[in-house]
Parts: sequence; C-alpha cells; structure tokens
Amino acid sequence: MFPFKKYFILRSIVKFFKICFLSFFFVIPMILSAEVNVYSYRQSFLVKPLFEKFTEQTGIEVNTIFASKGLIQKIQMEDRNSPADLLQTSNFTRLVEAQELGLTQSIQDSTLEEAIPNAYKDPTGNWFGLTIRARLIYASQERVKENEITYEELTTSKWNRRICSRSGKHDYNIDLIASMIAHHGVEESKLWLKGVKENLARRPQGNDRAQVKAIYAGQCNISLGNSYYFGKMMADPEQQEWARSVKLLFPNQENRGTHVNISGMAITKYAPNREDAIKLMRFLVSEDAQKIYAEVNYEFPVRKGGWRSCVV
Repeated sequence: MFPFKKYFILRSIVKFFKICFLSFFFVIPMILSAEVNVYSYRQSFLVKPLFEKFTEQTGIEVNTIFASKGLIQKIQMEDRNSPADLLQTSNFTRLVEAQELGLTQSIQDSTLEEAIPNAYKDPTGNWFGLTIRARLIYASQERVKENEITYEELTTSKWNRRICSRSGKHDYNIDLIASMIAHHGVEESKLWLKGVKENLARRPQGNDRAQVKAIYAGQCNISLGNSYYFGKMMADPEQQEWARSVKLLFPNQENRGTHVNISGMAITKYAPNREDAIKLMRFLVSEDAQKIYAEVNYEFPVRKGGWRSCVV
C-alpha cells in the first residue's frame, strides 16, 4: 500500500525549503534594498543629476515627486502614512512653513553643522540651506552710470518711470518685502512699496528675465532680479544680448548687504527612511554636489568657503 502520509509529509518539507530558497533570492534583496523618497519643489533638470550621483556612490535609490506647489499640503494630508523622507524647497519661506506646521523633525549632524553657516540653517536643526541666490539690481550698461545702489533709493525721483519688475505677489518679491519689514518696520515698508510702484515704467509682468529684456529694449533702466538668471541668459544664445546690455548691482553694500534667499531641505516628521535621508542631505552639501548646483543653475553654494561674494 502506498504510504500517503509519509508522502505528504515529505512534500510539505520540500515545499517549505523551496519557499525558503526563493525567499533568499527575492524577499531578502527587497528587505535589504535602500531608498529615499523626496518631495521636491525644485525643477527635475536641476536635482536629477545630483540624485543620480548619490545613487552611484551609495547604491541608495532616490524616488522623487516634483511639483511647483502643494507638496507641503500633501505631506500634511498624508500625515503618518506619508512616504516622504525629505522635503526639498526652492525658497526659505516654504522651509519655515513646513516647520511651523509641525511637518519636520530636528536632527543633529556634525557634517551638516560643519558645512553650512549658521545664517543658512535652523538653530534647532529642522531645516538646512542648500544654495544661495541674491535679489539684486539689473541696470542698463548704457543708461545707468551708478555702480552702487540701495533698495531704499528705488523710491527716489531719479528712478521715476525707470524701474521694471515682475508681480509683487511673486515669492521672490514677497521675500524681499519681508526683509524690508524686518529692517524698517511695517509702516515705513508700506511707504517704500508705494514709492517703488510710482517709479515703475510699466505694469508688473513677466518673469525676471523679461525685465532684463525690457531694459535691453529701452523700456526701463533697472529691474529687480535673482542673480542666477544672469548665468541662464548668458547660456542661452537667444538671450545673451539681453544679459550683455546690463550690469549687476549688489544693493546696500555699505550697510546691511544684499538680500539673499536660499533653497533648502528638511527631514519630514515621519520619515520612513530617516538614516538614508540624512546620508542624502550630507551628500547635497558635499563639495561635489555644491559644484553641480553652481554649474547647472548658477546659484551660490551654501557650503562654507564655497563662494567669495560679499553679500550677506
């Protein structure tokens, strides 16, 4: 008589070892694989080379969601179920917003502390700067003789109908206005805004590069603009003439210095891959990564000793 009982016992043992064997090749690698999930307000073309370099060096995969708005709200709605490990922003305002909403966590890391100046990181370790851009003045080479300027003097009569600007509601200008309030208070800043508005050559429109194009066309003599746009225009054959028609003036060099903003990063409150995310943060402030930022987007490196400009 066929020993059915022994047969089924032996078949169960074989099946068990087969499962273990397959697990070794398929389940274990999945467990051992490392990844970091990034929610990024920065454009894909800028950060993708950085993430690819990081993966090449560490073997840690970087999964990224790119968006121009709404990522903070997405993290807030996902709450504990959020897959986000790292929030990457294009300005300081969103870093503070995320922190105030309780969406970040404090980390203490000697590499980040040593690489980033105190002015460009949160004292409690909730966010860290990555790059710096100055909000400076683009001035006509031909029609502007001055080589020094202040933000305050943009309200004076010599600039009457000679200023171009993008919308005052844009983040870049809102941050500049905030710095004016910090230095002069609300009421004086209101008067300053009114004076700048009266000196506009045309209704606010377009982006920062559009203002330089307007200077080139003779529609105005000066404009507010972020520093890195000069590099972008010089790299574009169709816009090089615009860039050559202007000079860059760094305001307030005799007192508080030129207003700057930062791009930055923060570990999310419930980061599922916290340690690997910190490794990515360390990489992003390394000499290699900071060089990539400077070469791709013409921003000043935040790393200590990474730039030699006098603006603060």
